[in-house]
Amino acid sequence: MAADHPQDEISNGVLRVRLYTPDAQNGYYRGTRFDWSGMIFSLQYQGHDYYGPWYDKMDPAVSDFVYRGPDIVAGPCSWATGPAEEFEIIGYNDAAPQGTFIKIGLGRLRKPDSSAYDHYRLYEVADGGKWTVHKTADRAEFVQDVSGAGEYAYVYRKVVRLAKDKPEMVIEHSLKNTGRKPIATNAYVHNFLVLDKLAPGPGLTISFPFAIKAPPLTGDLARIEGNRIVYLKTLTGEDRVTTPIEGFGPTAKDYDLRFESRQAGMGLRITGDRPIIKAGLWSIRSNVSVEPYVEISVAPGKEFTWNLTYDYFALKQ
Repeated sequence: MAADHPQDEISNGVLRVRLYTPDAQNGYYRGTRFDWSGMIFSLQYQGHDYYGPWYDKMDPAVSDFVYRGPDIVAGPCSWATGPAEEFEIIGYNDAAPQGTFIKIGLGRLRKPDSSAYDHYRLYEVADGGKWTVHKTADRAEFVQDVSGAGEYAYVYRKVVRLAKDKPEMVIEHSLKNTGRKPIATNAYVHNFLVLDKLAPGPGLTISFPFAIKAPPLTGDLARIEGNRIVYLKTLTGEDRVTTPIEGFGPTAKDYDLRFESRQAGMGLRITGDRPIIKAGLWSIRSNVSVEPYVEISVAPGKEFTWNLTYDYFALKQ
């Protein structure tokens, strides 16, 4: 599938990263849920691959995803890979039917009617702005300029860069408000880890620097142990492990997630430079995702930045 869509590859000699580039006509992801830029479909390190499709097929008639026989079938808005990022909408409630609202990484979307917003619904992209892509051997930069008429306008920049000579990837973001009204939104990363395409199961742990506050997990698939979520059984069929995650504090030091898969012999640490305002876990047989949110507030003429650092490592078997 990857060869049929615009894509780029970057490498620092340690990590090899393949990602899709935004394209309204031929892009792999053209849904209206996730940011179109920097969607990674493969990251290889020491023979391991961390990302890739968590679904088998896509059906435009599907909302989020469904199970059909042995297949996981995703809808067009959830048809995403890698560390996909989603922003909260801006100006939806103020827009009249057939008016527009803002979603960063997508642009101005058309509000079709008076119904409530649904991020699984495919909206018309009324103005996707201008995308510019700059690439070097070890970094890819994506810039979206959504200017023109309207109270909301912005320049969004995302850089995926690889650290020199080590298994580290940094995703840098900046959002400049070029409109007349303040921009208040939030963003989360749906990490979609596939970890060598092995189902989550015994030997998989997710750790945080704080004691997790959450209801006990239902069933016998996983449990919470202090600051860790520990998987006890391999997820099969329609099994899922989901929970809200609380217990983090008001500083960025708690944006520190560590995944270890003893079965696959691989791991990953994700750190952020902004505080977590909300988080959750979602996992099914094909992937595991922790979704941390950060708050974004930008006055007219100002710029807001936030960065994520991904450190990949192998585990001794």
